[in-house]
Amino acid sequence: MSGQLLEVRLLGPVEVYSEKRLLPAGPPQQRRLLAALAADTGRMVTVQALIDRVWDEAPSGARHTLHVLITRLRGVLRDGDQTLARITHRSGGYVLEIDPPQVDVHRFLALVASARGADLPGHDRVEMLRQARELWRGDPLADVPGQWAARTRDAWRQQYLDASLAWARAELSAGDPDAVIGPLTELAGDHPLVEPLAAVLMRALFTAGRAADALQHYTVIRERLAEQLGVDPGQELQAMYRSILRGDPHQPPPPVAAPSGAAPRRVPAQLPADVAAFTGRAGEVAEVDALLSGHSEMEGPKPEPTAVVITAVSGTAGVGKTALALRCAHRAAGRFPDGQVYLNLRGYDPDQPVKAADALARLLHTLGVAASDIPLDADERAALYRTGIAGRRMLIVLDNAATVEQVRPLLPGTPSCAVLVTSRDSMAGLVAVHGAHRVSLDPLPTDDAMALLRRLVGSRVDTEPESALALAEQCAGLPLALRVAAELAASRPTTPLSDLVAELADGQRRLHMLNAGGDPRGAVTAVFSWSVRHLPPDAAAAFGLLGLHPGADFDAYAVAALAGTSLDDARRIQGVLARAHLVHPAGQGRCGMHDLLRAYATGLATAGDPAQDPQAALGRLLDYYLATASAAMRPLYPAEAHYRPRVRPASTPVPALTDPDTARTWLDTELPNLVAVVAYAAAHGWTTHATRLAATLFSYLDGGHHTDALTVHTHAHQAAQEAGDPDGQAHALLGAAAAHRRLGHYGPAADHYERALPMFRQAGDEHGEARALNGLGTVERRLGQYGPAVEHHEQALALFRRTGDQHGEANALNNLGLLWRRLGDYVRAADHHRQALILYRQTRDRDGEAHTLNNLGLIEQQLGEHRPAAEHHEQALAQFRALGHRDGEASALDNLGIVHTRLSQPEEAIWYFEQALTIVREIGERGGEAWILNGLGEASHTLGRPGDALTHHTAALTLATELSAEDQQARAHAGLGRAHHTLGNHGVARAHYDHALATYTRLGMPDADGIRTRLATLDHAHSA
Repeated sequence: MSGQLLEVRLLGPVEVYSEKRLLPAGPPQQRRLLAALAADTGRMVTVQALIDRVWDEAPSGARHTLHVLITRLRGVLRDGDQTLARITHRSGGYVLEIDPPQVDVHRFLALVASARGADLPGHDRVEMLRQARELWRGDPLADVPGQWAARTRDAWRQQYLDASLAWARAELSAGDPDAVIGPLTELAGDHPLVEPLAAVLMRALFTAGRAADALQHYTVIRERLAEQLGVDPGQELQAMYRSILRGDPHQPPPPVAAPSGAAPRRVPAQLPADVAAFTGRAGEVAEVDALLSGHSEMEGPKPEPTAVVITAVSGTAGVGKTALALRCAHRAAGRFPDGQVYLNLRGYDPDQPVKAADALARLLHTLGVAASDIPLDADERAALYRTGIAGRRMLIVLDNAATVEQVRPLLPGTPSCAVLVTSRDSMAGLVAVHGAHRVSLDPLPTDDAMALLRRLVGSRVDTEPESALALAEQCAGLPLALRVAAELAASRPTTPLSDLVAELADGQRRLHMLNAGGDPRGAVTAVFSWSVRHLPPDAAAAFGLLGLHPGADFDAYAVAALAGTSLDDARRIQGVLARAHLVHPAGQGRCGMHDLLRAYATGLATAGDPAQDPQAALGRLLDYYLATASAAMRPLYPAEAHYRPRVRPASTPVPALTDPDTARTWLDTELPNLVAVVAYAAAHGWTTHATRLAATLFSYLDGGHHTDALTVHTHAHQAAQEAGDPDGQAHALLGAAAAHRRLGHYGPAADHYERALPMFRQAGDEHGEARALNGLGTVERRLGQYGPAVEHHEQALALFRRTGDQHGEANALNNLGLLWRRLGDYVRAADHHRQALILYRQTRDRDGEAHTLNNLGLIEQQLGEHRPAAEHHEQALAQFRALGHRDGEASALDNLGIVHTRLSQPEEAIWYFEQALTIVREIGERGGEAWILNGLGEASHTLGRPGDALTHHTAALTLATELSAEDQQARAHAGLGRAHHTLGNHGVARAHYDHALATYTRLGMPDADGIRTRLATLDHAHSA
């Protein structure tokens, strides 16, 4: 690289300088691209991210245009024959390779970071921060429009504000208030509601002898806060105001803020928000802090240095175990730079405890393990989890555990990790066997309980101290109960606390609380009962029924279904319950319920109250989910309506899902609830709802939700089997078979199809029989068993035609086209695909149409017609993305990668393959992964990187062998032979070619001819 110094300026208009000479950065799009790369100097920016940064809405051909812009920008970064900076292509994106200090924003951040040094002399800190501020030439990215620029601009403005406050505090500490008053006054005009800025300006004004101006500024910002936000000044600003009144504003300045410009590490940060108004527990917090810091000063044995530190927080329901754990976890988060993981094990939820195997699956997903790589066996999952976390510094929070057995498999094996467990159980086994430290929580002491009430209720606690004390005692010192009681008190500001205490006492007697034995749970029950009794009657009834909901959260439509009411009333009820803290917000328009409240609500619903009929409410809820799922499927998969069961309309409101976008959004949002509803229905005797909902969701789940599909169809099959419903069993087996096939479990997939076939035949269901045959043929094709596959697809085709099922006929034709292509009969393959395309378009099946376009492109590839092939794959890709069909999207991307490899455009090919690989790993499509890895190997070889080709083909061979996918095994051997041939390893190359030739010949595939040609070339080279 040239010795000339290049400087990129982003803190103002985008500019490029070389040796103080301004270079033309080019037209607006080119400047946007420069900014997009320079903002992440030294780090790869993916092609998709660059497109998103340069265009808010990517135009047609955006990738091509981006490549053109890259080429032009490289020209800007050259001065004659000298390269001032390089833009290099890496797998999936581009990197601007210059030193970060050559970009003004990175130099700014580095100066601010250096100013943080604890031992730095004051004048050096002032100078560094002054230099950092002087780098700003106005609004950053001033001439770059768009959403990315706006977001980045806002973030950098905040960093500038933080740095300016740090500079001002440093100047004030050095005794120069006049230097900061002007800049701070200008900043205050831009940020009129930022209280730390106001406090520093007030201090500067007072120090400069302008006390009246300082107090006037306080009055102005206090009025602004009241008018615009409805709040009083915060503690820092009030403290500054009082100190000025006392004539002593010289409080110790806070430390220089850490720079916030560094890119966040991609590590899990799953901790829920810290609990507001956390009160008390100082001793317990210190104890857990010491344990998590690894230097406990408590008496007693210390953990061995090779042992993971486990802290078990135990106590009764509502005592604040989760609040303490989250408070300590947030305080300790910086000590665990590799991530903080949070799992709610739902140990005391009667219907939804998380099994250790499921928890391990979630932990493995957090560690980046693809769904398809997660073993089915729980012990294997635990071993893989311990391997994956080994050596990492991570904090694992396991909330609401029921038993030691639920926790034990989730414990890391590495001492660099720490575990926080909360449970109502004492976790004696963890203490005895694993050396866990138990932190037992008692109810809050009276003083802390009063302090919490004071923070939540306000001055009324001091006005009526005796009544407040009685209220704290009646809540048994449980924070959860105190919070609910405080909300009720706050919602009735004119009611004396003594009246509320009297009502609560009456509630205790009426509910026969268990307080005679000192069990505080009775008091909690009384508080909940008191809360519910003060609700409007319909909200109180709905609260009880919401305890029956099997999912983790719910919206107003679910409330309306359970309560049997209108949507407007349901929304009002939802708001009433949220304000009473009986439900909590869980996303836009959605609420959840604490497990203790859920248990209490369930008890109300099942207590025999004549005003509530839990079975009728559950029936309405299940009807709602079934009817709405059916409605959502109609615009998404209109051609498959005859495969879905007939569903009666719900008796309660349902959302209008008349277009594909709103339908898919509803399904994506409600998917966890739909899975939970099927599981609940299957386990509680609602067999028809379980089997019909599973059958209804078949195509949606098949489009990329394979793990959930396997769960849903397995529950449906169990329910149908227990109810003696062979039709339900057969359709559930179809669904489970498809899920196994997508996940690469070809053995179980074939077994499920073969078990479903006799059931359909015995019932005389030719539609079902044809679908099972078609699915079985697809599995056989994946396994390279082309003869049986052709036979089963042709049997399916005959049945579909006999029953007049055009959609099924198109599916069978499409699958036969794939087989004939694999067998080298391209004319017959194209004919089958064209017939299928006509039928798909007649039946308005856009998904099938997209698959067929994709398949026609494959035939055109084989015939050397690469440009038409690319057009068909691009059309298929656009339709798959519009439909949200991730399997199809990955397939189209894979095919585009193959096209570009054959067009000698390997860099573009790798870009497509990497996008496809990301998708299949996310959705667990293992068969597709083997295809794509082979594609990456072929593109890498074309790019002149035989070493990379070896890596990709080896991975493909391993996976294809595991899946028994013989065609991809042969393809991997062919690629390995080619790479070794290029590297001069002729003996190894011949061995791989021989493997490929034997397999292709046995399968009857035309690829064998290509291998013979390569072997002949190898022999010729050897003889020469």
